[in-house]
Amino acid sequence: MRISTPEFIALMAMLVATVAISIDAMLPALPDIAAQLTPERPNNAQLILSTFIVGMSIGTLIAGPLSDSFGRKTVIYWGAGLYISASITCILASNLETMIAARLCQGFGAAAPRVVSQALIRDLYSGRQMARISSFVMIIFSIVPALAPLLGAGLISVFAWQSIFMILVIFSALSTTWTGLRIQETLAPEQRIPFRRQAFQRALVEIFSLGMVRMSMLTMVFAYAMLFLSILMVQQIFDQFYGRADSFPKWFALVAGLSASASFLNSMTVIRLGMRRLISAALRTQIVWSLGMLLLYTQGLMAGGLGFALFIVWIFGLFFQAGMTLGNLTALAMEPLGHIAGTAASVTSAVATLGSILLASLAGQFFDGTPLILIVSTFVLSICGSLSAHRLKRFERKLAV
Repeated sequence: MRISTPEFIALMAMLVATVAISIDAMLPALPDIAAQLTPERPNNAQLILSTFIVGMSIGTLIAGPLSDSFGRKTVIYWGAGLYISASITCILASNLETMIAARLCQGFGAAAPRVVSQALIRDLYSGRQMARISSFVMIIFSIVPALAPLLGAGLISVFAWQSIFMILVIFSALSTTWTGLRIQETLAPEQRIPFRRQAFQRALVEIFSLGMVRMSMLTMVFAYAMLFLSILMVQQIFDQFYGRADSFPKWFALVAGLSASASFLNSMTVIRLGMRRLISAALRTQIVWSLGMLLLYTQGLMAGGLGFALFIVWIFGLFFQAGMTLGNLTALAMEPLGHIAGTAASVTSAVATLGSILLASLAGQFFDGTPLILIVSTFVLSICGSLSAHRLKRFERKLAV
């Protein structure tokens, strides 16, 4: 019996959320991990986040082609096995070097559910309907970033920070078991592509030969960079600039939860307005919003209670923009590549993730304990994203997006 659409959406959201919970649940634990594993250089604790993302980027290049060759479910099983093994290693880690190596492997394993979920959606849907399904996935997915910091903080208050990794093991085991029981393999044996270098090279040439795909990936780099940069810096800004480290999980949960409204709005409007127009509108709004914040900062209005309220509203806008752009950009990139959906999901995700984390990490090196670097970087990145999104217009008539 075929899985129902609501259950399919919920399961895809859980698979995608493997990445979110692996990052966001760790945010409240960074001070404790820094104090225990790297007390001399506490900023090195950020590597626990960035190395996971790098591992995920590398893993996406492999998980997709493997799923085109061996099937979607097989790759999810292997990825889950690596993810769970790396999580257990993190629990046992006694130094930062071991933790970073394990997080790199954990990100590698997490790439499988992230990429294969995109391929599964493309196997069953296309065009604006695919973007609509992706929006519904993002609505449920948004619950995880909202609850993950609260979950992490709650575990730390009762147990040690290592308990967070045990929850990650349980989460992965549940999502993998659910997939195994309810998802039918969507890639028939006769449709599979041999796992050979020549086949991957041909797919790579095809992916980068399409202007729509290239511009979608470039825009995703800028959009993801804004999101990753905010994740890397927001906890430190709460702590160092506003002195609200204790309340960070609650505020982050509120912002992430409210941001789910972006995916709902997108699901209601994307069929009528199209993906490209919504992407451009969201990025242009972010330009104006960030410029306003920059002006307020230069006037000294970002400190104190009023400044904190403005910062919360702005962070909400940044997450809202991500909800209006990332799902649509993924759908645009995947639309002409249904016959190589696994490889396409790998390449587009890897390029977007690796490019964005490099930009975010570079900007993060200039963090000075204030929101200034985050605001300026978001302003510049939103301009770059808007310019690349504008170039998507030339392909709009060809794909009716």
